[in-house]
Amino acid sequence: MSIDVIVIGGGPVGLATALYAVRSGLSPVVLEPRAGSIDKACGEGLMPGGLQALAGLGVDPDGHDLRGIRYVARGRVAEADFTAGPGRGIRRTTLHAALSEAVAAAGVEVLPFGATEVTQDDTAVTVRTDDSGGEGPTLTAPWVIAADGLHSPTRRSLGLDRDHTTVRRLSSGSGGGGVARTADTRPLRRYGLRQHYGIRPWGDHVEVHWGAHGEAYVTPVADDLVGVAVLSKQRNPLSESLAEFPELRDRLDGAPVVTSVRGAGPLRQRTTHRVEGRVLLAGDASGYVDALTGEGISLGLAHARAAVAAVVADDPQSYERSWRAATRRYTLLTHALVQVTRPAWTRRLLVPAAATLPPVFRGAVNELARPGR
Repeated sequence: MSIDVIVIGGGPVGLATALYAVRSGLSPVVLEPRAGSIDKACGEGLMPGGLQALAGLGVDPDGHDLRGIRYVARGRVAEADFTAGPGRGIRRTTLHAALSEAVAAAGVEVLPFGATEVTQDDTAVTVRTDDSGGEGPTLTAPWVIAADGLHSPTRRSLGLDRDHTTVRRLSSGSGGGGVARTADTRPLRRYGLRQHYGIRPWGDHVEVHWGAHGEAYVTPVADDLVGVAVLSKQRNPLSESLAEFPELRDRLDGAPVVTSVRGAGPLRQRTTHRVEGRVLLAGDASGYVDALTGEGISLGLAHARAAVAAVVADDPQSYERSWRAATRRYTLLTHALVQVTRPAWTRRLLVPAAATLPPVFRGAVNELARPGR
């Protein structure tokens, strides 16, 4: 088997990576031990830029068109429409199935194995694999692009996780003496839960309900189906988490639950860098701030395109620059929003402020919605 690039991970970003590779004249192979359409906890709202990126790959999954974003809190509403065209609410399994069909049509092999060891030299990367039955084939290629998720085993094995450490500060005590105090700099740890309800969508926006401890995201994904995802620093069952959003809870009252609860977290994942020799990290594997702004899939598609471009150019370090450029606006806006809304009093002010300053809210929404570079 002649392989130009091994893609570790067969989720949406990994499959998109394989499609970009084929379109660039490369021969990819995808490693994914899970069979069928893969589901996971996800807000399932695709921004206009992400939808346009899928269209560029010839992928057009069914879903429910989204006109914009609506923030809701205690009777106050702030709403912003997309200016770059519609987004789309798409079931994660539907998105995965559409990308899988495109990958199969392109003649890409998806091997049912997981990567257990990644080693490399100056010219090639070797990946050992296995499945539930034991050891699998050993593959060698000039490049590896790892898109193996939020808690990427590849990232961890290469030592690219950035540890969250504590620092010691000196503050002035009485008489001018220095008193050592330890300040914990670890970021807020947040977790996500998602479930679907068989109910007709009551709008064509992603609706974000703000509570004291977290947010609830309502995404229409079909004419008779909505996904509800809760992001919070508290790890409560979904039924308890929804109690924080009485307006949403009342809307869902009596609606049939059609999927089981899925969870993810902690969401914040930091990396020292995204390239190690001939291995490149893409999507959530490359680092993640928070799902608060809903840009995960769109950003992952931009990573996939940039990683393949770097491989084609035989210039892996160019991917670091492209990754930063693609990720900059997401990182700045998402990190700022997470930090600003940590105190309860600022959370209470967010939606009223957005409603009072619609041009600012509209500008922030469309900065995230526009196509990646």
